[in-house]
Amino acid sequence: MLAGPPPTAPSRAEVGHAVVRRVLVPAVVLWLVVVGVGFLLVSVLALPEVGVNEALVRARTPVWDTVTAVLSGLGTTEALIGTCVVVVGLVWWRTRRWWFAVVPAIALTVQTAVFLTSSLVVGRERPDVPRLDEAPPTSGFPSGHSGASTAFYVACLLCATRIRTPWLRVLVQVVCALVPLAVGVARMYRGMHFPSDVLAGFAVGITCAVIGWRWLPSTVPSRGR
Repeated sequence: MLAGPPPTAPSRAEVGHAVVRRVLVPAVVLWLVVVGVGFLLVSVLALPEVGVNEALVRARTPVWDTVTAVLSGLGTTEALIGTCVVVVGLVWWRTRRWWFAVVPAIALTVQTAVFLTSSLVVGRERPDVPRLDEAPPTSGFPSGHSGASTAFYVACLLCATRIRTPWLRVLVQVVCALVPLAVGVARMYRGMHFPSDVLAGFAVGITCAVIGWRWLPSTVPSRGR
């Protein structure tokens, strides 16, 4: 990963300017889009999505119940926060660039804020099928597990482009791409979300990852030695 003497850290003014223009403003726009799409799904469109959930219920087996419980757990708040703390600390120690290390944390924070507030406004019901998990107080749109795991792992995937060892870079990126997909499928399998909830979660997560990646121009530094 990035090495060599760290460049000059951004000033407080630069950080403040970046937070407002590159994080807060895009987050507000994203929130408006999510709420608009959510109301469209709830009030206008009548997508025959429950059939997918019913098919997944019929396909349930004890083995897949266990596997999806583990996969779904990867998208919980506790798991992601813990993993994020470790990753940020590791990248900060390795690169000595805190503004680069916090990319996944920014992505996850923006996603959490957008998800919590938009889901309360939209208030979409969850699929009317037997559920394998207890439903949280938030509504079904967008999928919080899918969105959070996508935001964090796609941000890590972007950061991994700076890993110099080819096989390690590819391995990290493949894992980071597969985990959110697995979480999204697991959430549908367990009866917690419609397909559109999960797809919206993916879209929100990817957008938040890009916001985190682009929060400062200096988060995309040139390669070290």
